[in-house]
Amino acid sequence: MAFSMSNLNAAELQQIGASLSRPEELENNSQIEMQWALKAMDHATIHYNLISSVDPTCLRLTRIDDKLYHQFREEFPDLDVAKLTEDQLKSADAKEKWRNFCEKFKGEIEDYNMGTLLRLNCEDDYNPDTTTFSVRTQFLAIEIARNREGHNSCLYNKKQELKKLQNNST
Repeated sequence: MAFSMSNLNAAELQQIGASLSRPEELENNSQIEMQWALKAMDHATIHYNLISSVDPTCLRLTRIDDKLYHQFREEFPDLDVAKLTEDQLKSADAKEKWRNFCEKFKGEIEDYNMGTLLRLNCEDDYNPDTTTFSVRTQFLAIEIARNREGHNSCLYNKKQELKKLQNNST
């Protein structure tokens, strides 16, 4: 039976990487990178299915949604979460600000700095043109804001309309 890393969390994957005896083993081990990518894609699929199937304004993503949302809006009051740019997330200044924000949740959010995928436009599905790499805390803050501010409702509403059309055509 083959060993699978798909159920490991970020800390466990880091331990595997650290246990490799030579740096060249880590550089050449595409399996670890592939497992990270698969885990991120699984997470993105689950998230998209959730926000398009359940009214996102009622959805809770963590046990600390309220705290995360309030801290996010305190530090990023003018950030338009509906449509983001890479620069808002990854410029030198943005990286520093986001890093400081995320570190506040170390120990409160499991795998707080694990890599995940983030939709730049809340109206789009996950696709290569409108998806970027982010850390889990950043993803959660933005998606909680999108849910609470009604931006993710468009996906739910589209799916509900599609269901109505399918039911009417049968």
